[in-house]
Amino acid sequence: MYKYDSWDQQMVDTRVEEFRDQTRRRLSGELPEEKFRPLRLMNGLYLQLHAYMLRVAVPYGTLNGAQMHALADIATKYDRGYGHFTTRQNIQYNWIKLEDAPDLLADLAKVEMHAIQTSGNCIRNISSDHFAGAARDELIDPRPYAELMRQWSSFHPEFSYLPRKFKIAVIASDTDRAAMRLHDIGIQIVKNAEGEIGAAFYVGGGMGRTPMIAPCINEFVPLDRLITYAEACLRVYNRYGRRDNKYKARIKILVHELGKDEYTRQVEDEYAHMLEQGVEPPFAELERIKTYFADPAFETGLSTEVDRSDPDFALWVDRNTHPHKADGYVSAVISLKPVGGIPGDASDEQIHLMADLATEYSFDELRVMHTQNIVLPHVKIADLPALFAKLDAAGLSTPNLDQIDDIIACPGLDYCSLANARSIPVAQKISERFAANGKGAELGQLKLKISGCINACGHHHAGHIGILGVDRKGTENYQLLLGGSEAEDTSLAKITGPGFDEDGIVGAVETVTDVYLAQRTDGERFLDTYRRIGMAPFKEALYD
Repeated sequence: MYKYDSWDQQMVDTRVEEFRDQTRRRLSGELPEEKFRPLRLMNGLYLQLHAYMLRVAVPYGTLNGAQMHALADIATKYDRGYGHFTTRQNIQYNWIKLEDAPDLLADLAKVEMHAIQTSGNCIRNISSDHFAGAARDELIDPRPYAELMRQWSSFHPEFSYLPRKFKIAVIASDTDRAAMRLHDIGIQIVKNAEGEIGAAFYVGGGMGRTPMIAPCINEFVPLDRLITYAEACLRVYNRYGRRDNKYKARIKILVHELGKDEYTRQVEDEYAHMLEQGVEPPFAELERIKTYFADPAFETGLSTEVDRSDPDFALWVDRNTHPHKADGYVSAVISLKPVGGIPGDASDEQIHLMADLATEYSFDELRVMHTQNIVLPHVKIADLPALFAKLDAAGLSTPNLDQIDDIIACPGLDYCSLANARSIPVAQKISERFAANGKGAELGQLKLKISGCINACGHHHAGHIGILGVDRKGTENYQLLLGGSEAEDTSLAKITGPGFDEDGIVGAVETVTDVYLAQRTDGERFLDTYRRIGMAPFKEALYD
């Protein structure tokens, strides 16, 4: 896990004091809101429906126990006793007082955390596979490269005022657990036919009002040129990306309008120019970073057997653990999606507990997942019964990873000033409906995602089942989408037809799953059945 050096700490501390002065001037009336707004957004502070919301960066989703304890303390001290974990592997606090924000940021800085570049038209938090460094199927640990990109992009003067926000994901396995092709830049670390390790670049993905899947513009960039090539991609975007229309300002629009081939040509020209100019990646810094991501001291000769006589425990092991590269270990997922709960929310007490469990069972390490859950990446199989018992006592043992009630949902109209409809009550009602009817256990892998507006913070375009809340003449209305995927088989969901009210959308989801159960063949996921039989049978059941 990366540790701040003196430059990192000075940079964050200086920014806190700068923002403290800006906040003082805003509260005194010396600084008007229109001038303060871009300053607070540069520090991750949004003004939402009821209060300020602060988004805290969790680089590539990795935390230690002390940092997790600090997040819990912040929830207690500055919020209403909880935090909300997001699909960008960050955490948000929804009830922040402006006068408290500088002290909150100072508390974050004490544990090597910040909220810098979690908002604004800049390069946002670099995301990655939540099982990075632990997964059995990865080529190498991608996090040193994600960290290098974080350092390169922080306060980068050329990219501080991009046409629009910019999101990058880095993975190192063929299984995509980070929605890599739905990012502005998605990077997959790969091995070529000669056995060399490099990076495949996917550019121009995204969701929102114009969802697009990023095409691959270069199948193999030498790994020691990863930063240089990424900078070439950004330079072309910064040069030609639109600034006259925020709805057409994302890089996906530029790649689409230029065409993949022309955009790629310009990137290759810029890349060649940079190499001619002697632009070199910081090799020494990369080697220094790598030392912070060395494997923990895994024990050898551990048993891979565990007593599965408790059916609740056995189900949790089957659904909420993931194979580990070290024999005798697994990665254990802590679900933040209890039946009837708010997806991604955790109380201060639960956050403290997760920090303690990381220290006790996972080499003091946690990960925030793209799916708004938490991972303990390195857990001995022998420790799983004790871990499960503690999670169960705290309401954190729901065995639903990638099940229909493992719902991704944005905060929606309950909090967000951009939303048209509420997401949280819909997610709660769906999880309660399937808990009551018992169908959830039959459905297998089924990813359901809900957004409260077209900005798609709930990733509805990428759901096997997606729900989009819209405003229909002053009434909340919910469109139903089918067939999306954020994984390596990336696809965009399609709208089934007319929308539903809040109760109607819950019934519509159940109707769709009934069609699936009636039509599936052995071994088919919901997504497989949908792709085989198409939209027609679902539309017939929904609307005829």
